[in-house]
Amino acid sequence: MANASARCEVVAVDADVGTDPPSSPPVGRRDEITAISNLLATVAAGSAGFVIEGDPGIGKTTVWLHGLQLARTNGFRVLAARGTAAESVLAYAALADLLADVDPALWTDLPAPQRHGLAAALLREPDTGASPLDQRAVGAALLAVLRRLAAESPVILAIDDLQWIDASSAAAIRFAVRRLTAGMAVACTLRTGSGPASRWVELATPEALTRIQLQPFTAGELQEVLDARATARIARSRLQRIHQVSGGNPFYALELARATDEHGHDSDLLMPESLAELTRARIATVQGDAEDALLAIASLAAPTIPVVAAAIGVTPVRAVDMLETAEAHGVIAIDGSRVQFTHPLLAHAVARGVSPARRRAMHRSIAGAVTAPEVRARHLALADPTGEPATLAALDDAADIARARGAPAAAAELLELAVRLNDESPWRRIRLGQCLFASGDLRQARHVLDAAVAELAPGSTRAEALQLLMLVRLHDDSFLEAAELGRRALADCPDPSTLRVHLLTAVAFAQLNTAQVESALSTAEEAVATARLLGEREPLGRALSMRAMMQFMNGDGFAVADLNQALDLAAPESAMPVAFRPSVQNALLMGWTGHLQSARDALYRAGQHCVARGEEGELMFIAFQLVVFDIWSADLGRAAETADEARQRARLIGGDASLFIGSSLQAAVAAYQGRVDDARTYLQEAMAAGQDSGYVLMLSWAVTIHGFLELSLGNHAQALAVLEPLMPMVDLMPRSTEVLTVGFLPDAIEAMISLGRLDDAEPLVATLERNGGRLDRPWAMAVGSRCRAMLLAARGEVGAAATAARQALTQHDRVPMPIERARTLLLLGKLERRLRHPSAATAALGEALSIFENAVMPLWVSQVRTELDRVTHRGSHPFGLTTTEQRIADLAAAGMNNRDIASTLFITRKTVEVNLTRIYRKLGIHSRSELYHALAVDPLSPS
Repeated sequence: MANASARCEVVAVDADVGTDPPSSPPVGRRDEITAISNLLATVAAGSAGFVIEGDPGIGKTTVWLHGLQLARTNGFRVLAARGTAAESVLAYAALADLLADVDPALWTDLPAPQRHGLAAALLREPDTGASPLDQRAVGAALLAVLRRLAAESPVILAIDDLQWIDASSAAAIRFAVRRLTAGMAVACTLRTGSGPASRWVELATPEALTRIQLQPFTAGELQEVLDARATARIARSRLQRIHQVSGGNPFYALELARATDEHGHDSDLLMPESLAELTRARIATVQGDAEDALLAIASLAAPTIPVVAAAIGVTPVRAVDMLETAEAHGVIAIDGSRVQFTHPLLAHAVARGVSPARRRAMHRSIAGAVTAPEVRARHLALADPTGEPATLAALDDAADIARARGAPAAAAELLELAVRLNDESPWRRIRLGQCLFASGDLRQARHVLDAAVAELAPGSTRAEALQLLMLVRLHDDSFLEAAELGRRALADCPDPSTLRVHLLTAVAFAQLNTAQVESALSTAEEAVATARLLGEREPLGRALSMRAMMQFMNGDGFAVADLNQALDLAAPESAMPVAFRPSVQNALLMGWTGHLQSARDALYRAGQHCVARGEEGELMFIAFQLVVFDIWSADLGRAAETADEARQRARLIGGDASLFIGSSLQAAVAAYQGRVDDARTYLQEAMAAGQDSGYVLMLSWAVTIHGFLELSLGNHAQALAVLEPLMPMVDLMPRSTEVLTVGFLPDAIEAMISLGRLDDAEPLVATLERNGGRLDRPWAMAVGSRCRAMLLAARGEVGAAATAARQALTQHDRVPMPIERARTLLLLGKLERRLRHPSAATAALGEALSIFENAVMPLWVSQVRTELDRVTHRGSHPFGLTTTEQRIADLAAAGMNNRDIASTLFITRKTVEVNLTRIYRKLGIHSRSELYHALAVDPLSPS
């Protein structure tokens, strides 16, 4: 009966998904869907199939439904059935479902045994009982139907919960499936524990059947599933508990979350009735003598036989004897001295199945049996309803130990227990906020710190709470609010102090990211002056490092001396936000000035340090910079891996800033890889998450990616429409044309020139050239010269343009940014072609092609190949048009005016006019409308 209940509940969850799955893969199942898609592509050459296996509620039906939708999209005829325990005794029930929508006329001319057998099996003619139904005849009839369907289109036989289908249908299906041929496939789901897939379905060759084993979800994937179902975002601490108890099973997680929503946010998860009935019968068979032992195991995070035995006052040998039945029934598993429940849900059910008093008594016993401070403190707290001083002291000490060993989430859990017992200490709540922030639980950190700030009087304690809340908002979703919190904190901390220096550096960072560049530099200057008054090493190092960042962003160059001094003064940086650490800021400045590999290595080490310290929230900052450097280095594969990890982490952390970073990184990789639809989707997500944050610099980067995408597609007008709103940043920071701040500018200039706005482009090109030369920035000088070459070419000065492009390449040699180099080579190839230097054009274009192909950038590969074709293929069109004339004719027929054609092909408007005159004469026409109709007719057509 328990199995039947589980079946009903799983169907209910899958029903939520619907019978028409979304176009994107289900959460956490992208690899599985890719495997199914690849398999469907092989069916034309031979039979194929897949079996999706997994525990009840793991999402088999969801993936199966999505696979069937893919099949339909690819032209398959889908014959589907879904097994149920209640129908497993009804003969041919599954077969009737499979053929429900098939026209009976398809089998009316089958041999009599097959025709009568199939009709009787489907209850379409009475069973007279004259002779028994031949299962082989039914199977042969099914095979014949499948072959006739496959003659019209590929067909897929699809069965959900194969283990539940009736024996008669199973026999007929096995007969047919073993004989499937090209154009026929099978798709099934199978519950774990139902035996090997080959017992249920077997193709002609074993390798034709693919087994897809669904794994439990990660916490981040569960967060995405729960967010889609819940009315409010689930706190990260509760999510981790749901993940632990559910074992990553999405159905169990949804049920636990639903029970929480219905009963409020309790101190522990409630067991909903839909799951309770599944566990009660399982546990009831092994309780009795083992009840205390099972409760001890359920109460321990890492139970062992000696600890369990000590907690219940028996010898280890006796404890093993007590658990013998539970082990035999598969409720627990004993491995050496370790013991655990076979599923976390069973442990949760045991713990919640006893009275609170009995649970407290067990925790008290365990506290006396364990020695680890963190474990002992946790059990003391769970046994103490009044908050005894000894319990609180044990929790505080244990939290310090956990935080010191890089486990801020564990420290936060201990401090939450202490706050729950005694909520009178503001310092404890500030420490709790620190640990929640470090562990990446920004939502809960903000909640705790908001409450602390509201109750504190003005002064240094409130200033510290405000500073921490400011850091949370910096990482969450509002730089504008963060800057305001910083100003409030400074008012509470007017005298020179370490705290004031920390506040000033944080405010400067917030001001920079909201494009208040001059204010940011002024604030950083004040931080340095205050730190010098104190005469303390760490505050001065932090202030010097931040000032160096502000000077760089203001166009004053790389203050190497300040950074070196900051690195010498730096104390252990574990307690400092990663964006403020001198070692990280030094790495960023190295990368932004072209030393990409050294910068990436330093950032990777910083990321590993964050991992070791459990600083989840800080890893988003590291991920962003790593992806940027990898894109500049043309390592798009590595960038994609980091972007995927960042998006997963963003789902877990929550907050608009994290979601913005995760989506914008995905958008950047997709744009460079030419995945246009993905890039547009991710850009929409990013802008929706970041629009209210005030995060100007990051928002401008996402806009830059959008502009690059449009430029990659040749949409110059759209690219400029996207990028033009960023132009005020050039006026806002006239002395700063660093790659990070104005990376959009070369693309905007290219779009302007392509649209004939040469006078608008001129001063922007000059700004790149001037600041690049003043600061000796190879990137700025290289792209400045490339833009100058475009400008000269548009004015008809092709020789001078080629010279400028070659000068750009000398600057590209100084900075390892292959994609930028390839774009300059593409331009040079076009110019050399116009100068009638085919060898030079081919060499430049060949090098560009190699770079774009190695980076796997299909949109740019296509552009280079088009140019190479113009250089190397000069044959005539059937109309007698040359290659140049054909290209101009195509663009004119597409609706481009002469100016746009000239910009697109890097030729003069006069050249366009002359060529159009020749084209009209050759085609015997007089207008563009006639040109359109002339090109629409295939000259090789018999008509």
